[in-house]
Amino acid sequence: MNYSAEVEKHYQVRGWYSSVQEIRHDGGEPGEPLIKVAVGVIIRNPFAGTYEADLSPLTGPSAAIGHALGERAMALLGGRPADSYGKGGIAGVGGEQEHVVACITTEFGNPLREQLGGGEAWISSASKVASAGTSIDIPLAHKDELYIRSHYDAITFAVPDGPRPDEILICVAVATGPRVHHRVGGKTVADLAAAQ
Repeated sequence: MNYSAEVEKHYQVRGWYSSVQEIRHDGGEPGEPLIKVAVGVIIRNPFAGTYEADLSPLTGPSAAIGHALGERAMALLGGRPADSYGKGGIAGVGGEQEHVVACITTEFGNPLREQLGGGEAWISSASKVASAGTSIDIPLAHKDELYIRSHYDAITFAVPDGPRPDEILICVAVATGPRVHHRVGGKTVADLAAAQ
């Protein structure tokens, strides 16, 4: 299925955006690079400037957004598996934070997990209202266990001309592994594997 086209059937899409980071080291010896990807879509907000109790027109078709953003994120990882994930969004100043949240509920989250090949953990999220060009730090955590400290991370994402007042930016992030040079202890991926 063409998930991007499916999104465009249900929402007025202005554009698709992406960012890729390849981190070699953070002061220590270079090792296997950490790849972090953020992808987003800007849609028109049908509720900008009004208060609407029923936000189901945003939530109902949001599975397509989860699929499309997940598919795009995985493509940017270039065949590498995703080890962590996160989600979020920004409502333009004519909207509400709740408009973002309506787009990134379980309806959205389960298709995102499907595109990544699974995920047992809660998907960390951030949402806010802001003007065009404002950045958002999308939180990252291990996709199968929220409490694996090595994977607590984030990626900063911004669209220079969005979201405009009557738009919403919906975005996801994935990463191939933990922070480079992580060394502060806590539950590990090995602990997770041993418990299974």
